[in-house]
Amino acid sequence: MATLSVPNQVPSVSEDCEQLRKAFEGWGTDEATIINILAHRNARQRSSIRQTYAETYGEELLKALDKELSSDFERIVLLWTLHPAERDAILSHEAIRKHAVGPYVLMEIACTRSSRELFQVREEHHARFKRSLEEDVAQYIPGDFRKILVPLLTAYRYEGPEVNMTLAYSEAKLLHEKISEKAYNHEELIRILTTRSKAQLNATLNHYRDQFGNAINKDLKSEPKDDYLTLLRASITCLTCPEKYFEKVLRFAIKGLGTDEEALTRVVVTRAEVDLKRIMEEYYRRNSILLVEAIKSDTSGDYERMLLALIGHGN
Repeated sequence: MATLSVPNQVPSVSEDCEQLRKAFEGWGTDEATIINILAHRNARQRSSIRQTYAETYGEELLKALDKELSSDFERIVLLWTLHPAERDAILSHEAIRKHAVGPYVLMEIACTRSSRELFQVREEHHARFKRSLEEDVAQYIPGDFRKILVPLLTAYRYEGPEVNMTLAYSEAKLLHEKISEKAYNHEELIRILTTRSKAQLNATLNHYRDQFGNAINKDLKSEPKDDYLTLLRASITCLTCPEKYFEKVLRFAIKGLGTDEEALTRVVVTRAEVDLKRIMEEYYRRNSILLVEAIKSDTSGDYERMLLALIGHGN
């Protein structure tokens, strides 16, 4: 369900590099060429372009882009050009010191990447910043948030389809017990949410609803202004129905007088090769407007053109 559009006949890597080099030459930058190439290459192809560009011209492509571009267009192009694990490591590092939205960015990464991808993110974070991701979270993220974020970020979930229905029944009962006691950060509740496979967790939460009459997130709204519970509910949504979570992020990024370009950029660049088409369908279902139209009404220039290319609506 990716939206990334790659041509059937992709030019050679050396040809892409030559065209990018030409786009940087002269008085002005040829932004259209940058978009036409980079916004239509997958992660493996972008990695090859970066390697060949550096070997051919003796300069990192990211540094060349940084010199030529600016503002939101620069950020989206740079983030998109990075390898996904590099990108997530940078987003994580930035998020750790952002107390309002940072825990949610960390949670997004933890809940929507595979176990192998999460391991690569932690490796990349350690190599870049000389500290473990867990160490930074422990130092900079408030206590209650840490209790859920560290287990999520270090999880190594089973990713197969098998489900133990007896276990789902018993753990649904355990979750209800802890929520009834308002023991929202109890180690057993956190263990279930952060270690069970997504198939197992879905079965458990279905049992929870069937046994106790409410979806778990409804029962977790007993204290709606509790920041920890808000993050806990978001984590459950992101684990079990990521398109609903990301639709909400996009909706809040676009609605109102201003646009949250940081959130809009983050969702588009991280989901374009994964499930952005499903997120766009959910956006339309929830808002009765196509995401492409919402982006056109709220953004402009090369930033808009890059966004539209990544969601599959560029020229």
